[in-house]
Amino acid sequence: MDPRSEVLLRQIELFTDNTLLVGLPADELLTMIPTGKGWSWFADDSQILQQCYPEKIHLGTTAPCEVFSAAVIFLPKSKELTDYLLQATAATLKTNCPLYLVGEKKAGIERAAKQLTTYGKAIKLDSARHCQLWKVTPQEAILPPKLSDFAQTYHVDEINITSFAGVFSHGKLDIGTNLLLQHLTNIPQGKILDFGCGAGVIGSLIKQQHPKTCVYLQDVDAFAIASTEQTLQQNQLEATTLLADGINAAPTELSMIITNPPFHQGVKTNYETTEQLLTQAVYHLIKGGELRLVANSFLKYQPIIEQAFGNCQVLAEKNGFKIYSAIK
Repeated sequence: MDPRSEVLLRQIELFTDNTLLVGLPADELLTMIPTGKGWSWFADDSQILQQCYPEKIHLGTTAPCEVFSAAVIFLPKSKELTDYLLQATAATLKTNCPLYLVGEKKAGIERAAKQLTTYGKAIKLDSARHCQLWKVTPQEAILPPKLSDFAQTYHVDEINITSFAGVFSHGKLDIGTNLLLQHLTNIPQGKILDFGCGAGVIGSLIKQQHPKTCVYLQDVDAFAIASTEQTLQQNQLEATTLLADGINAAPTELSMIITNPPFHQGVKTNYETTEQLLTQAVYHLIKGGELRLVANSFLKYQPIIEQAFGNCQVLAEKNGFKIYSAIK
């Protein structure tokens, strides 16, 4: 069980009424807190939890339309996302009901606890398993936030990019994607997948430059998909967005898979999704189709790609990143 969940269970008497668990891990916590309901924005965690706890998991960027007697936020990586979740979660609570924040010390829970003070006096209830549990009791009714108030916009070439709180490289173009965009050549016709699309930078630029292509943009994070859909709308581009977990959920018969693949999910480092992509992408491509990706140079991805495709070429290397290309 996740150590944050273990800390909650040390205070199980606090969660006997209907409780909203925000950003909960995919573990057995809801078995121990049967009155709980989960809110997740990750398709993979949500899918696992839905199988175990049908009707108890809400997937999306907004809180469930219900009223709760208590709520717990599992600390996300982003400070901006924490601000959004605090307001959105506080708005679901009955008057004078507690809001809890739980997180690992290495993830910055003590820093994040200061964000609770917007809603009242923050009290530390427990410290165990290298985690802390904090509490605040809002004294006034809180209005639900507008996600658009937590958006940032920037420009890449002639494209307007919108990203919401918590999305990778929020509000700016990251170094790896910038390198990949410098080598956005020889784009084939047919179906193209932007895997781990984030705010939709790569897929949107391809669609703008090659209007006849059929572009799919996939991400595991509902906030990323919301960002991508806003980016497409702002630039009057039509493409298909997919909130889904991993390459196995992607379309087949693709001419190209192009990606700055995921490196983190939440506060955790996670290579599994990318390694699965490298080994399984070949089955989603047509003959002659290409996998093109950018990754940190220290990651040993080339041997994995070569084993799956039988070939792998380094197209460019700069600022600690490499662009790899493999043809089916």
